[in-house]
Amino acid sequence: MEVRGASLAGDLRLKAENRFYLKRSGPPASSETILKWRIIMNLIEIKKLNKTYESGEERILALCDVDLNIERGEFISVMGPSGSGKSTLLTILGGLNHPTKGDVIVDDIPIYKLSLEKLADFRREYLGFIFQSFQLIPYLTVVENVMLPLSITKRANREQVIMAEEILERIGLRGKGKRLPDQLSGGEQERVAIARALVNSPPILMADEPTGNLDSKTGKEIMELFKSLNEEGQTIVMVTHNPENTAYSSRAISLRDGRVDGNCS
Repeated sequence: MEVRGASLAGDLRLKAENRFYLKRSGPPASSETILKWRIIMNLIEIKKLNKTYESGEERILALCDVDLNIERGEFISVMGPSGSGKSTLLTILGGLNHPTKGDVIVDDIPIYKLSLEKLADFRREYLGFIFQSFQLIPYLTVVENVMLPLSITKRANREQVIMAEEILERIGLRGKGKRLPDQLSGGEQERVAIARALVNSPPILMADEPTGNLDSKTGKEIMELFKSLNEEGQTIVMVTHNPENTAYSSRAISLRDGRVDGNCS
């Protein structure tokens, strides 16, 4: 079994995958055992999360006492109006934005108690990011763009190329690896961005308005792809303003004024 995060130094132990096993047979489990299983299944735990920004003498509360658990294999949509705290929550989950108060625990790792070096290791090992504006490098080919997350690994170049080509085929871009981004449609560019996020097999896929720059037909195709990835076991956290996208997720969370407003699934 591959141990995720083996490169993290010191006493950082990533143990959720091989620490416990859920039994599928035998006598009915006790309520205590069921509670323990639920805790084990949580890949992400957010506890009393607060984020405040200061602008001169003004203090802006972006997130207020957010509590949220996300299980392995869930597909979570985060909904809310502009300014509700959606993107702030995503950047904090992604290890990019230190909270003012509260804890973010991923796979038993309190990520904001890590050193900067270990936090960078965490992002590399655990997260794949998809941005609304694709963020493809225009002078690199499709396969070269997908290979970017592998460039800091010790894998041989040929192995990186094979991994990139395999993920491109998986998401429906077989034979387009040598093209430049401007030779692709918007939907194809989004698929390249998804391939880049997946090439290192991260446990968590984070998407910020992934259909925001796409027409409705292409957006539905991308959401179908996300649903397919989730059915294969991929954990996905997606920020979206489009209520139609929540139909593809397993659970939808509503944020309003920095607070969890309820479960709108």
